[in-house]
Amino acid sequence: MRFDLVIRGGMVVDGTGAPPFRADVGLLDTSIAEVGRLDQAEAGQVIDATGLYVVPGFIDAHVHGDLMLLADPVHRAALKQGVTTYIIGQDGVAFAPASPKTLDYMRRYTAGFNGNPDWITYDWNTVAEYLARFNRTTALNVAYLIPNGNVRMEVMGLDTRAATDDELKAMRRLVREGMEAGAVGVSSGLDYIPSRYADVREIVALCEEIAPLDGVYVSHIRGYGPRAPEGVAEIAEVGKRSGAAVHISHYNGPAELLLGLVDQARAEGVDLTFDSYPYLVGSTILGMIALPPWVQEGGIEATVERLADPKIRAKLHAEWFNGGLTYGLDTITITMTANPDDQWTEGMNLVEAARQAGVSPGDMVCDLLIRSGMAVGIFGARAGDRTEEDIRTILRHPAHMAGSDGIFRGSHPHPRGWGAFARYLGYHTREKKDYDWGTAIVHLASHAARRYRLTDRGLIRPGFAADLAIFDPATIRDHSTYEAGRTEAEGVRHVLVNGTLALFDGEPTGATPGRALRRG
Repeated sequence: MRFDLVIRGGMVVDGTGAPPFRADVGLLDTSIAEVGRLDQAEAGQVIDATGLYVVPGFIDAHVHGDLMLLADPVHRAALKQGVTTYIIGQDGVAFAPASPKTLDYMRRYTAGFNGNPDWITYDWNTVAEYLARFNRTTALNVAYLIPNGNVRMEVMGLDTRAATDDELKAMRRLVREGMEAGAVGVSSGLDYIPSRYADVREIVALCEEIAPLDGVYVSHIRGYGPRAPEGVAEIAEVGKRSGAAVHISHYNGPAELLLGLVDQARAEGVDLTFDSYPYLVGSTILGMIALPPWVQEGGIEATVERLADPKIRAKLHAEWFNGGLTYGLDTITITMTANPDDQWTEGMNLVEAARQAGVSPGDMVCDLLIRSGMAVGIFGARAGDRTEEDIRTILRHPAHMAGSDGIFRGSHPHPRGWGAFARYLGYHTREKKDYDWGTAIVHLASHAARRYRLTDRGLIRPGFAADLAIFDPATIRDHSTYEAGRTEAEGVRHVLVNGTLALFDGEPTGATPGRALRRG
């Protein structure tokens, strides 16, 4: 038999959980055609994988590549880690469906973690139109979650009230249209505006649209850390009432508490999973963690106007900056700001930046947000939130899958976008033995493929799409740090996306074979 490409001599880790085994992999067009001993087979191209592992391409279950993948189609950060698919549309605040007004708001509001590149054309409205932008224009595949915040804003703007019955009908129609276009579920970000205004009734109504289609409800829940019981109880209620599968984004905190909540919900019949990233520090937008919700009502312009009001600022100093924050100001590092005059602060601790600017930390928060139109990114931590042992325990849970929560904007981003998947393999698998190799590939690839009904991905099996990564198990490791978050990982030699080499001998080929993947 003649193949287009044969990968010879490698150890296959096929995504089933089985240990590595010696096999060749033959490809025809975009698919895997045969797995076995292909010593006599002819091929247009042969890759020597001796001493290397051949695995299904990794699926990043939570990542902010919605705009930055379009702006940077080759996307080295992902390819150098063996990632071939992004699940985008996260946290209930993304980019379709979106009228021009909604799209403008989402671009500016989420710029601190999604970026707001001005060199791409923003000419879509529907989910179908947005997904079409990814077909053979990027190195990676994407699968899309319909953001609750977009759906809500399209129907009722930034109103803080509960939706009426007629508004729920309109929201359900938008979700149904998005699912028909191929979305894999719905997301919410219950700390972000306007998704935070959605109540359980609203979310259940949207999930009733996705449940018959095996869609997944994915949530940045309403409480992490000490509020995790509240957040998990809410998502479990949504699962019970709607019948939809549910999933918690970037689940982190004390392992004993968090995993107990998951196990309890699953014992009650809730189809609940979660993703996490292997770092002690989180990353988001400054406004979300540094301002109370009431200051942000009405959108960006209204928020900026309030922050400039001396009376409101005095109230914030008295009631908020001295104890109401999610993260302590002294833990916050500024990763990006849209205001060029403030970019000297990127990579600096916020309290130190305030000292150099000659203002209080609270005033520094307000001033940065005003001057950037709210577009400021940060990383930081809740005191005592989680330990290294918590991370190691959480990632071993069978309901876990890997997500980077990667952010690709700013001069000093969190290291997870450039390092999470390599860290799972080099540090947690090879060094700490938290996984064996077969189990690691389940958590990094096949679990997410099953969860999101990407039915021809996540396994090395004849007939499946040829999304493959080939890496050296002895050298794969992450190098990105909090000081140098853009440092690339090492150890991945080759990456194929839909049968096309996107990374060859450690370097991107420039090919853009990615596709918008539809459910099922």
